Amino acid sequence: MVLKTFGWSFAVTALGLVAAIFYGGWAAFGVVAILSILEISLSFDNAVVNAGILKKMNAFWQKIFLTIGILIAVFGMRLVFPVVIVAVSASLGPIEAVDLALTDKDRYQELVTDAHPSIAAFGGMFLLMIFLDFIFEDRDIKWLGWLERPLAKLGKVDMLSVCIALIVLLISAITFGAHAHQHGGTHADKAETVLLSGIAGLITYLVVGGLSGFFEDKLEEEEEREHEAEEAAERAGKPKSAVKLAGKAAFFMFLYLEVLDASFSFDGVIGAFAITNDIVLMALGLGIGAMYVRSLTVYLVREGTLDDYVYLEHGAHYAIGALAIVLLVTIQYEINEFITGMIGVVLIGASFWSSVRRNKRLAAAGGDGGKEKAEVSSGV
Repeated sequence: MVLKTFGWSFAVTALGLVAAIFYGGWAAFGVVAILSILEISLSFDNAVVNAGILKKMNAFWQKIFLTIGILIAVFGMRLVFPVVIVAVSASLGPIEAVDLALTDKDRYQELVTDAHPSIAAFGGMFLLMIFLDFIFEDRDIKWLGWLERPLAKLGKVDMLSVCIALIVLLISAITFGAHAHQHGGTHADKAETVLLSGIAGLITYLVVGGLSGFFEDKLEEEEEREHEAEEAAERAGKPKSAVKLAGKAAFFMFLYLEVLDASFSFDGVIGAFAITNDIVLMALGLGIGAMYVRSLTVYLVREGTLDDYVYLEHGAHYAIGALAIVLLVTIQYEINEFITGMIGVVLIGASFWSSVRRNKRLAAAGGDGGKEKAEVSSGV
């Protein structure tokens, strides 16, 4: 079952790692491996969300999502979007950006380094908003209860996450401006770039969240209408109208999933810039991660076993928060790629281990009552 579901992912992983060795030796192998692990880790919550919605869709729409949908939202975002980011930030055409990355790495590296403050500010703010919205939400299941309980109470304040993100951005911009001024002032205008790019990242997050909310509301409306139509059709003996509404509801589900997939893919792409600026290594690492999103989604739809590891979503979001801070820090200071990658791996590993320990405690306690109590009061 595992080989059948993850076979293609394993194959792509092997090919990607071998290609990395041929491309840049063992150093490149290490970067791609870290990128892959990070991307796969961040894909867990994506797959869980996808699977939860996908279960409601019929076989036809499931197939559409797992083929066309994956190509559009995952491969399109994770393989094409990094090129677009570099092209826009360095004022290059997409073809020129790819050509430069492959033929003149020194010049490409120089352009990406110059554009790094804007990339880091944009991505740092986007990821920071994902993290803040997660930790300020009150959840039944808590991983680090001593931290998450007080933060959930603070989260009742409207727009708190936006306010904190803007304060962090302002501090980053002022700090960077002062740093540039101390070094001759030639890059003092970068402070403005950081500020504008960060605001653009915040706006992008709010737009994506708004679209997701819009489609979710539409989806709920269609499900309600479908339910009413099914009851009416059953009474009148006309099942065709119910079938039509089911198709419409499934279409909104598909659109909603595409927006969700794009947003999850986006944080992976932005996070990758904290690991490497090499477009080839990024494509290899993110490509491997993209395959695992599909495999994990299929596996969850068929088995649902990963739902038992309830802290993985927490670990993924803490990793996102760590990447956000790393990106903002790299505006001024250089951080080793290995350290950046391992932060996420350690957090995901810790959340997985906590989930395993929780499951063992529940198994030892036994009974649904013990499980329900553990889910409400759980926390490390």
